[in-house]
Amino acid sequence: MALVYQPVMQLSGILVSLLGWVLSCLTTYLPQWKNLNLELNELEIWTMGLWQACVVQEEGGMQCKDFDSFLALPPELRISRILMFFSNGSGLLGLLLSGFGLDCLKIGERQQEQKKRLLLFGGMLFWISGITAIIPVSWVAHSTVQEFWDENIPDIVPRWDFGEALFVGWLAGFCLILGGSLLNCTICSTEVHPSSVHYAVAEQQDQCQCLETETRP
Repeated sequence: MALVYQPVMQLSGILVSLLGWVLSCLTTYLPQWKNLNLELNELEIWTMGLWQACVVQEEGGMQCKDFDSFLALPPELRISRILMFFSNGSGLLGLLLSGFGLDCLKIGERQQEQKKRLLLFGGMLFWISGITAIIPVSWVAHSTVQEFWDENIPDIVPRWDFGEALFVGWLAGFCLILGGSLLNCTICSTEVHPSSVHYAVAEQQDQCQCLETETRP
């Protein structure tokens, strides 16, 4: 039964990981990491991402401006850039390694041990990619909550709120970790090799021959 469902689990793990990687790349470039609604002008919504700040107007659409300097960014945004790049890179490498390790791929059919290692490394890279995607969005969310409830800031000052990119990033990290877990579960599943089956059949034949010898008069 494990041999029947193993290719299905491998393909499911690859597809879920691919979805997580695409969402992780999308999170990196979305400008909606933070949202700011101005009470004085409710028709404008300010957003901030890792690369640019935008203003969304009801009549004029969206206008964005790139950040001038990397060093001028807040610490959470600087580190988030690095971690998201690392997440995207490790996720892409995991897709390449685990793709060559799939049982449904005809390449390297006689090298099952190497294909298992590729799946194992690919699953671990998906875990790393998922964790490094969750860390920056959680850090930005934590700093946003602290700033929102900071009593030292006057009440008349607008507060930043969660942006849509944070929720996309959490979903991306979950999909990457789930996909890597599915791939590693296929490696840990028990398999019945032809050599072990042949040995068991030969042993059973020897036992039958011994019983026939003992029962003869």
